[in-house]
This record gives sequence, structure tokens and C-alpha cells, in this order.
Amino acid sequence: MRILIIGGGILGTAHADAAVRRGHDVLHLEREPEARGATVRNFGLVWVSGRTRGELDATLRSRELWEDLGARVPDVGFRANGSLTLLRTAAEVAVAEEAVARDDAGRRGFTLLDADEARGVNPALRGKFVAALHCGTDAAVESRIALPAIRQHLATSGRYRFLPSTEARDVSRTPHGTVRVRDDHGVVHEVDLVLACPGATLGGLARDLAGDLPLRRVRLQMMQTAPLDEALTTSIADGDSLRYYPGFAGTALDDLTAAEQQRPVAEQHRMQLLCVQRLHGGLTIGDTHAYDEPFDFDVDEEPYDHLTAVTEELLGRRLPPVVRRWAGVYSQCTDPTALVHRAKADEDVWVVAGPGGRGMTLGPYLGEETADLLGL
Repeated sequence: MRILIIGGGILGTAHADAAVRRGHDVLHLEREPEARGATVRNFGLVWVSGRTRGELDATLRSRELWEDLGARVPDVGFRANGSLTLLRTAAEVAVAEEAVARDDAGRRGFTLLDADEARGVNPALRGKFVAALHCGTDAAVESRIALPAIRQHLATSGRYRFLPSTEARDVSRTPHGTVRVRDDHGVVHEVDLVLACPGATLGGLARDLAGDLPLRRVRLQMMQTAPLDEALTTSIADGDSLRYYPGFAGTALDDLTAAEQQRPVAEQHRMQLLCVQRLHGGLTIGDTHAYDEPFDFDVDEEPYDHLTAVTEELLGRRLPPVVRRWAGVYSQCTDPTALVHRAKADEDVWVVAGPGGRGMTLGPYLGEETADLLGL
């Protein structure tokens, strides 16, 4: 088939990879010279630990697909580094104990470590914490360079072409039943199937095709430091992440939220700490969550001060200078049970959007799932 994919983020790129691997010809449009949305403004985490039971099979399959991508495309920087969620109170430890006792803990790779054991896994952790939840299945990729690397690999197939700075303007049917896509350069592309992956851009063509989608947008703030002069052998999270990820829901988490307040700035900005070391040595650190639009166009300094303080508290040392700060916006399904929203605008025209903060984790799985659902 001739498949046209709109949107150069992780969802569009993952759908392109799934289609090319199944023998189809793919034309891939991105309105910017390079993807600039949440796809490149994230941690690059393949995050198994906090996913719900209903998401676990999909998440583990996506991790397999990322590992396969890492073998096919080494520049994506896939590494099975695992994670440590660092716990500072007895109530946080109780949440981890409950998670480790569940019947799916082995599939997640959960182990509860004391502080010394955690430092044995990650010697860079010389700060204050009492225990750590180790997740051996968590992994990481390089979000800023993964997509160009994947596209370059797909181009070697001879069945993939990427058109940057090209925006799809109109989608219609030809008299003989194929799909016609007109771009903003006036070029018309005739194809068999269109998959639109608009990310957080829910107006324009996405609304023309599928109406008002059942999605909300979420804004985040993150930062990156200069290279750290030692290896952070795992990704790390703090106890606030237990409150954020639905996989930790249970009696112990209810007790934690009833007994212990987050620090005021963390509560105000709905914060957790996640930290992953890039291959160049710098640390990507975040994040906040804002749900009420219109979003601010500037960034707030107070959350950055909080993230710096917590990271330094856990590492037991000063951070390198912060060299980048940014905000990003992603779209999220309003149905908490849905991994993504697929809207059929036409038998051969689909809009796929809304994985939320799981986009990088689940992208390869969602591309494969769409291919299966459409019989590609």
C-alpha cells in the first residue's frame, strides 16, 4: 500500500516504522523542519514501573520493540538502565512494599532495596533516602536524536520518504476511490491510506477530519544540565512519582496521600522528580503538569529551584550548571483506560493521538497495534 503519515513525532514515526517493516511504501509529512513537540521535549524514558495492570502487556511489548529498534538503529541510544525510585519516608516505603508484593512485580522487575543496596546499583547516589524501588525493566532512549536516526534507517529501505516543512492542508477522495492529500506547497499526493498523528495540535486539519477529539492538553516544564562528571547508572525518581503514576494506586498510596503533604511547590505544580542521564553526560530533569488552558507562554522559576534541590538532596552533591530549560505540551485521552484515541474520519483516513506522557514509552507498540487493527 501507499501510506501517507502526517506528523513527525514519535507516533507518526512509530507508525512509519511499523508500515515499512510490513512492506508498505510510506510518505511522511512534518510541518516543521524537524519535530519540535513533546516528542523531543521529554526524558526519553521507556517507563514500565508506574503503568497500570491494564497497560502492562502493551508497555512490555513496546519495550521489546524499542530494544529491537535499538539493535536496528543504534543511534536511538536504547539502554536497559533500569530505574530507582528513591524513598524518604516510611509511608513511601509502604507503597513500594505493596507494589513488590503484587503478582505482577516479577514481570515489572521490581525489587525493594535498602539505601546501601541502592548505592551499590547506582554509586552516584550519596544523598538522603531510606530505601529504593528498583525496576529492572525500565529503559531509556535519546529523545532528541532518536527520530532522525529512525528516519535515516527507514530511508535505506527504498520505501520511505520524509518531507519536512510540509503541512497537509486538505484530504479528499479521488473519483476512483483512493485518497488525495494536498500539501501547503500545492503538491497533491494520491495514496491508499492516511494516518494523521497531530500530537498536541488538535485544531486545523485534525479537527477537520475528526471533529473535537476527546483529549486534553497538558503542559510541562523540564531542564537539562551540563555533563555530570560521573555515571548515573539508572534513571531515578523521587517518592512524589508514586502519587503521579497510576500503577502504584492502592491502600498504601491512599495512606500516603492522607498522611503526608507534598512540598507546597510540588503540590501547586503537580510535580514529581524524574532524572535520566543523556549519553553526553548531561541530566534531563523534570517535571510539572498544568492542565488549565490557556497555558502560560513563559516558564516559572520556582519549580526549577525545587527540582534542583531535590536532585541535589538525592545525589548528595551540587548539580552541574543548567544549560537548557523548556516547556512542552502533549495531548492526553480524557478516558483514563484508553492508551490512545483513534478516530476514523474515513475508511482509509485515521487520526491517532492522545497517549499523554506515555507517548515515548508506548509509541512503537501503538504503531504496531494500529497496523494490526487496520490489517496492514
